[in-house]
Amino acid sequence: MSTSATIGYQPATEFNPIIINSFKAYDIRGELGVNLDEDIAYRIGRAFAQILLQRYSTADGTAELKNLKPAVVIGSDIRHSSEQLKQATIKGMLDAGIDVIDLGMTGTEEVYFATSHYQALGGIEVTASHNPINYNGLKLVKEHSKPISADDGLAEIQALAESGQFTADNALGKLQLLTDKSAYINHVMTFVDINKLKPLKLVINSGNGSAGPVVDLLIDKLMQAGAPIEVITLHHTPDSSFPNGIPNPMIEANRVATQQAVLESKADLGIAFDGDFDRCFLFDEYGDFIDGSYIVGMLAQAFLNKYPAESIVYDPRVIYNTEAVIHEHNGNAVISKSGHSFIKQVMRDSGAVYGGEMSAHHYFRDFFYCDSGMIPWLLTIELLSITGKTLSALVSGYIKAYPSSGELNFRLTTHDAPTIISAIEVKFSAQNPTKSTLDGLSLNFGEWRFNLRASNTEPLIRLNIESCGDAELLATKIADIQKWLVTQGAIAA
Repeated sequence: MSTSATIGYQPATEFNPIIINSFKAYDIRGELGVNLDEDIAYRIGRAFAQILLQRYSTADGTAELKNLKPAVVIGSDIRHSSEQLKQATIKGMLDAGIDVIDLGMTGTEEVYFATSHYQALGGIEVTASHNPINYNGLKLVKEHSKPISADDGLAEIQALAESGQFTADNALGKLQLLTDKSAYINHVMTFVDINKLKPLKLVINSGNGSAGPVVDLLIDKLMQAGAPIEVITLHHTPDSSFPNGIPNPMIEANRVATQQAVLESKADLGIAFDGDFDRCFLFDEYGDFIDGSYIVGMLAQAFLNKYPAESIVYDPRVIYNTEAVIHEHNGNAVISKSGHSFIKQVMRDSGAVYGGEMSAHHYFRDFFYCDSGMIPWLLTIELLSITGKTLSALVSGYIKAYPSSGELNFRLTTHDAPTIISAIEVKFSAQNPTKSTLDGLSLNFGEWRFNLRASNTEPLIRLNIESCGDAELLATKIADIQKWLVTQGAIAA
């Protein structure tokens, strides 16, 4: 397929140096027309492809990238701006001389899958996930669906994109449109034993994002195999205007529709997704939202029952329950800095079967060590069926034993995040807590602990507090630290 027949975007003929400040710690995220547009997307695509090809053509790279194809896969979410940004990114990659496989409208995990499935050098998802409608971005992976972070390639891509010093006179790459999702769907289905499923009623809220078509394909597979499930879909049709609000179940107001549907239909489980469905949020049979940290514990236990003595990776924001579950079931607990690029690398290094973050990202060794929003709910319906328990029964023990605050966010008005983190360490120093600076600051006092860290993607500072079975102590510590943060100019977001 010729590039001129399908790509409407035309780049500038000269590339003057610019500053691109939409690069973050492990992806690219910006406000449309401010620090992200088609011209910037073109530069990023061209820089990404040029660097991939340079690695591919070197002697060292040839051994590392053996059997891979000089191609990049790309997909985009449902946002109105995503298709235009994708086309500009594709044009940049084609001009760099690399072949491109356009996957059409996708969730991020489909790009992860396709990068490895098609043996490509890299992959890109155009998405802003749960950010406001005037934002968008790009998530990049390299060979074998490995993450790219600021410390491992992203800064190099940024520097080349900003300089505009692109290699000229390359043979144009070729563009191929491959929108069939069959291989991806079949792979995801390997995570669930359909023969073990019992009758269940599910409410699935796709948030008018990109999840709906994939949910349909998975439900069709389940039904064709005779799975005794009933599914009620909510906000199911992809719609770039997001008529029911930006799909972000971390916002309490966005949970109401799912909660009401669970109660009205007397469903066994509620499931909700963000815009690019790389996160999965669960509601029990009472419509109660289950904090992601308890889902990590639940899935860790399920994996250790299947795969004894395996490693489980988790983030340092909320740890008491996860560590207790792993130790009780004779697993190997491996802590990692928060963020997908860090979790994935630690999983690869440790060979972990599963990794989870309280933010509702769940990672699987058999999914190329990547996160998936579809696999967790399939695992959960299998777990409900095998145990005969409700979701509330599966997690109630966790919640009672290790109550937590959930993530509390604060906007900074006076001091920056490092200043506040340093000050809170001084505040508690006389109590001699166990300290960790793996990710922000974690102070553990034995019966309770907290983690305070700066957001990697937003101008926020994030606080998590938990206790060992003492809800009253937890409430006291939440109130005390919130009050102290206000004195430091931190306002609840």
